[in-house]
Amino acid sequence: MSGAGLASRSSADWWRGSVIYQVYPRSYQDSTGDGSGDLRGITQRLGHIASLGVDAIWLSPFFKSPMADMGYDVSDYCDVDPMFGTLADFDALVGEAHRLGLKVMIDQVISHTSDQHPWFKESRTSRDNAKADWYVWADPKPDGTAPNNWLSIFGGPAWEWDGVRRQYYMHNFLTSQPDLNFHNPDVQDALLGTVKFWLERGVDGFRLDTVNFYFHDRLLRDNPPLVKMEGATSADAPETNPYSFQNHLHDKTQPENIAFLQRFRALLDQYEDRTSVGEVGDGYRSLSTVAAYTSGNDKLHMCYTFDLLSPEFSATHIRKCVVAVETQASDGWICWAFSNHDVMRHVSRFTQIGDDPIRIAKIALTVIASLRGSLCLYQGEELGLPEADLAFEDLRDPYGIRFWPAFKGRDGARTPMVWQSHAPNAGFSVSKPWLPVPDMHKAMAVDSEDGVPESVLTHYRRTLAFRRDHGAMTVGEFALLQVNQDLLAFTRKKGNEALLFVFNLTREPQDFIIPSTVTVSEQVALPGFKPAFDGKSIALEGMDVFCGKI
Repeated sequence: MSGAGLASRSSADWWRGSVIYQVYPRSYQDSTGDGSGDLRGITQRLGHIASLGVDAIWLSPFFKSPMADMGYDVSDYCDVDPMFGTLADFDALVGEAHRLGLKVMIDQVISHTSDQHPWFKESRTSRDNAKADWYVWADPKPDGTAPNNWLSIFGGPAWEWDGVRRQYYMHNFLTSQPDLNFHNPDVQDALLGTVKFWLERGVDGFRLDTVNFYFHDRLLRDNPPLVKMEGATSADAPETNPYSFQNHLHDKTQPENIAFLQRFRALLDQYEDRTSVGEVGDGYRSLSTVAAYTSGNDKLHMCYTFDLLSPEFSATHIRKCVVAVETQASDGWICWAFSNHDVMRHVSRFTQIGDDPIRIAKIALTVIASLRGSLCLYQGEELGLPEADLAFEDLRDPYGIRFWPAFKGRDGARTPMVWQSHAPNAGFSVSKPWLPVPDMHKAMAVDSEDGVPESVLTHYRRTLAFRRDHGAMTVGEFALLQVNQDLLAFTRKKGNEALLFVFNLTREPQDFIIPSTVTVSEQVALPGFKPAFDGKSIALEGMDVFCGKI
């Protein structure tokens, strides 16, 4: 099986309704025996990804980097870090992916660089060098303190003192990740040049890291305190982090970003069939930011937010997110995700005492595969992997180390992929892996689930095939049904095909009476779920879903 989902859409619109599989290169497959994953290892495993029936892969950063933030601190945008291989290895990966029918998307981390990037090394030498204004520099207040109250997501002020320039530089993340000054057109030109480099190598699209962080307020005004707002569905940081105390009006999501995204899109449009997906972390404003960044067909193709990357898995929460997208971003396109490399794996987030985690994994996929939009899957979720519980001494994530023990960081979702239940390190590496492989993960390895009818892996393959076979689910119209029960009910329509979905995401059985305005002609055999249906009512078990033709 290959990524045949592309065949059902026009070439230029392949991204609309697509399924994107995220690979965290350091944790996918080690081909060299050094304990870390690499590009050749990913190439070896592309057959598994293609067997899922996805359309594209998204590779987290593999660029040259000191690895202070696991590659999200780039020191050379146009080369591969030796720990991952070479440019030739990357070219071979792209070639094999395309042979299997998979598009290749890569991470663009352009809001900041590593402090080891040549641009920053030059910028910090003086106030009048050629790149002096390529980063966000500011004088101290008269008392020597930072220019304003902006905070770093990774803890402490967003400003670091530099003794040579006798100024502060801004960093939204680690002190070793200085922010680029997007107000300087030379910076924009240089970054777009690095994008062009990868376009010329055959890359099909880009995931834009922290896409709303590019610009800062020129006046460096203080952020006000955050007033908790009713209806807010997401936050950019855990409540243990003081970053969540501010309303981030001035350190990100500035209006100037629109014009840069238009420049970015214009570059992509010079090449055939390219796409982009932006990561928007903007708290209660996230969906309105998505609307601004994806509307008009001249900026980003799609965005994802942290709204569904929360601990809540309920009809009420999903309905609220969907309504917000349909009303605020009706002219744009959303990319839904339940898991990625930055959050706890969703099986662990959603599972309560007494739940069957396998059933949670299955219905979560069915939910997200039924919504209007594209979707991102994260490596290992197709096996139903739970969050790994790591000891403090095993952590590599600077975010988790900084806020331990109140927040354990992101390493629990980044442990190595498990391929063979009884092989050393589950087939990931012949050497000690960079992060431990949990015993409970080994029992869920690919070889233990492959071909097993009731496994999570089989469910993923069947559900994604079902989605491809029903055009109404990929790009069809979406309409919520108003119900007075704690159920999620909606229709998907395209041409002559119309489907009704009813989800019970509670733990108790619920009966649903088909509204008189809806006529179900027959029940559809949805992979993994088939509640009792008598033509008028549906008897849903806990964590159950019905699908019918209307």
